[in-house]
Amino acid sequence: MATSSPHPISPYPIGTPGKPWADAEKAQWRSRQARKRSYETDVLGKVARLRERFDAVEYGHLDYPPDRYPLLALKSRAWREDLPGALVTGGVHGYETSGVRGALRFVDEHMADYEGRANLIVAPCVSPWAYERINRWNADAIDPNRSFRSDSPARESAALMRLVAPLSGRILVHIDLHETTDTDESEFRPALAARDGKVFEPGEIPDGFYLVGDEENPQPEFQRAIIAAVAEVTHIAPADARNEIIGSPMVAPGVINYPLKRLGLCAGITDAKYKTTTEVYPDSPRATSEQCDAAQVAAVRAAIDFALARR
Repeated sequence: MATSSPHPISPYPIGTPGKPWADAEKAQWRSRQARKRSYETDVLGKVARLRERFDAVEYGHLDYPPDRYPLLALKSRAWREDLPGALVTGGVHGYETSGVRGALRFVDEHMADYEGRANLIVAPCVSPWAYERINRWNADAIDPNRSFRSDSPARESAALMRLVAPLSGRILVHIDLHETTDTDESEFRPALAARDGKVFEPGEIPDGFYLVGDEENPQPEFQRAIIAAVAEVTHIAPADARNEIIGSPMVAPGVINYPLKRLGLCAGITDAKYKTTTEVYPDSPRATSEQCDAAQVAAVRAAIDFALARR
């Protein structure tokens, strides 16, 4: 069942209710964001070890003084122009931990299985500043996962689009790894409402794994195959009393659809036939962090296997 999540009764501590943030409020918000973990240790260190088996490319860097972050992706070493492409992205929202860990674990344990069958490219942590601060936004108080468009204000999103642009027509499948957490209701949606000068309206957090497909190209069999694979690892989120998940109609068990490109979502950055966003619920009493990471890996494998079987 969907779960009600804690939400603040008092106004968000930054800004004036009903008034969008200006630069001063964004600076105040930024000053509250402390580094809690290390991108260098958790991501760059693992990428360095994976370089022994796969090609690593630096596709950009982020300068948020005094911090500077190289943006890295891992690619199949036996790259062939005649093979279909598979794109895996994680950490678009830096606080969604299993997306980062799941992407790196997939590379370590399974990426070599696809050599000679597909060209894989994995960007495991798209938003390193947010990863270190366990936040949804980047340092400019911008949500990268609403910013994948040609005039993107998010440097993280723009860099990934530049990496993918030359490959867009050759990507068969793209899976973008995310989480839905209790802090969506306790922190990030209230912050969004405050930033935009709107009223925060509490919602519900789905208890379990679900997928967000493409409203314009839903591919229901593809989504069902991923759900079936993940169900062997962890539980699938049911619909709420309105037969919805996070306010959208459930079109199949554990599946909703969004207009990916129109919303500027990462899963919409290519014209891949098969695309989806995963959503793991790490705060569930029924799931461990190991299950969350394993669910992301299972989803990636099922997505690529389905697409290659039907190319």
